[in-house]
Amino acid sequence: MDTRTTNDDANPNLGALNDPQGRRIDYVRLSVTDRCNYRCTYCLPEKGIDHLERADILSFEEIVAIARCFAALGVRRLRITGGEPTVRRDLVGLVRQLRAVAGIDDLALSTNGHLLPELAAPLRAAGVDRLNVSLDTLDPDKFARITRRGDLACVLAGLEAARAAGFAVIKTNTVAIKGFNDGEVAALCEYAWSRGLVPRFIEQMPMAGGDLFVPGELLAAREIRALLCAAHPGATLVAEDGGAARGAGPARYWRLETPGPAGPPRRIGIISAMTEHFCEACNRVRLSASGALHACLGYDDAVDLRAVLRSDGEPGVIAAIRRAVSGKRPAHSFGLLGIGGPRKTMISIGG
Repeated sequence: MDTRTTNDDANPNLGALNDPQGRRIDYVRLSVTDRCNYRCTYCLPEKGIDHLERADILSFEEIVAIARCFAALGVRRLRITGGEPTVRRDLVGLVRQLRAVAGIDDLALSTNGHLLPELAAPLRAAGVDRLNVSLDTLDPDKFARITRRGDLACVLAGLEAARAAGFAVIKTNTVAIKGFNDGEVAALCEYAWSRGLVPRFIEQMPMAGGDLFVPGELLAAREIRALLCAAHPGATLVAEDGGAARGAGPARYWRLETPGPAGPPRRIGIISAMTEHFCEACNRVRLSASGALHACLGYDDAVDLRAVLRSDGEPGVIAAIRRAVSGKRPAHSFGLLGIGGPRKTMISIGG
C-alpha cells in the first residue's frame, strides 16, 4: 500500500514552476540547520556567525508542509543540507516524513561525513537515495587545518559505512584551492574511483561579501581538468552531453578515457560557478533553515516562507513560491576578483 501523503485534492495539477527565463524549477536545496560540527575556512568566517534562535528555525512539520507545496508545483528533487544536516536532532525522522511526500521522487543529502559511521545505514533505510560527502584532502593534517576541527579518519570511515549502506550514488565534493589541494586532484579521483564513488570539484565562490575568497587561490575548471590529464599521460577527458550541466545539480561531467581495454567508467564532475557559468541550466532554489527562499545563491534577497506559512497556510506558501521564482534572475554576478557575491555565508544557506 502506498502510504505517502497527497496534495491531489487540495491542489490539483498546479502546473510547472518556471522562471522568467523559461527554466523549469524542479529541485530544492533544503537547509535544516545553520550549525555545523566543523568550521571550514571557505564556509564559515573565523569570527563565526550569529546563529538562528531555536524559535526561528523551521520545525519538521513546517519543513514537510513547505515540501508538499513545492511538490504540488512540480518539484521532484529535494536535497537536505545545512550547515551540517546530521547535527539536526532526529534527522532520520525528518527523512522518513519527506520521503512520504507525494511527488518527491529523489531525496539526497549533503554532509561533511563526520557522523556517517553511525548514521549512514539509518539514513539509507529512511529513504535517502543519494549522498554527497565533503572531502577536500586526503592528508590528515591539511584536513584538520581546512576544517579547523575535522577528523579525516572519521570521514573516511563514514564513506565506507555509506558504501555498505547501499546508496544509489555517492559523490565526494572537493572545494578546489590552488596551493592547498591542487596537487591532490588525481589522488582524490583515484580514491573515489577505486570505491565506486564519483569525485567532484567545486570552484570557490565569493560568499560572505568576498571575505573568505582569495583570488590567487581560485583553481579553475580548466586547470582541474589539466591536472587530471597530466597525471594520466595519453588519456583524454570526454565531456558527457557535450559538457552541459545536467541531472539534478550544476556539475558538468567528464569521463577519463585511457588507451587499452576499457574498465569501469571514471567520471569526474566539476562545478564551475566562477569560470564556466551554468546559470542557463539552473533548475533549483534554496530554502534556509529559517524558511527564507533564495531564488539564486548569488543574491541576498529572499522570500520569508516561514512567516507566510504561519499566517496563510500552504495556499499562501504556494503563491509566495511562485512570486519568488517569478523574480529569479538570469545569472549571478560573481567576479573573479571576489566581488559580486552575496553577504550570506555558505553555512547559512547550504551551498
